[in-house]
Amino acid sequence: MKKFIAVAGNMGVGKTSMVEFLHQQYQFEPVYEPYTTNPYLDDFYRDMKRWAFHSQLYFLTHKFRLHLDLNQNPGTVVQDRTIYEDAEIFATNLKRGRYISNRDYKTYMELYETMRSTLQPPDLLIYLRCSVRAIRRRIKIRGRPSEQNIPASYIRRLNKLYEEWLARYDISPVLIWDSERQDYVCDLVDRIDFQRSIESFI
Repeated sequence: MKKFIAVAGNMGVGKTSMVEFLHQQYQFEPVYEPYTTNPYLDDFYRDMKRWAFHSQLYFLTHKFRLHLDLNQNPGTVVQDRTIYEDAEIFATNLKRGRYISNRDYKTYMELYETMRSTLQPPDLLIYLRCSVRAIRRRIKIRGRPSEQNIPASYIRRLNKLYEEWLARYDISPVLIWDSERQDYVCDLVDRIDFQRSIESFI
């Protein structure tokens, strides 16, 4: 039976690894975030106030297109980061930090709500939870140049917004996985635990 599984969480929590694991274990078709194709991203990290709106609009537009495409996919797909996170976590964080003006944020959210009303929600949301310290360590290890100077306060605010979003999220079942302490890749007990949890949904 066709399913749509979404993997959500802050940067560095292991979303891509989770998508790859589900692809290898269950042959789900992976759908990755258009991270490397965003032409505004390096500019954004250098000057957030100038480029925040442009960067978020790019992500929203391309995530909407990805979501529409996966709705037409005949098989089960697993998506690395959702359109909901783009708006309700990242754009909201930039607005709270005054990197996006109230006027631009209102326009962005009107577009997002219009897009959201047309989309099929996930059949399952897998939320990966991880501490700020562990996220910073992983960011350093993976070595993306544009991420190396991201302050801990920025990651902390995103984590807080994720928890707020998760508390009000009600459009699909949610599986919460502690990706800092539970290792489904190397620890057999954790892997069995994770597979039992997900297989009840699929």
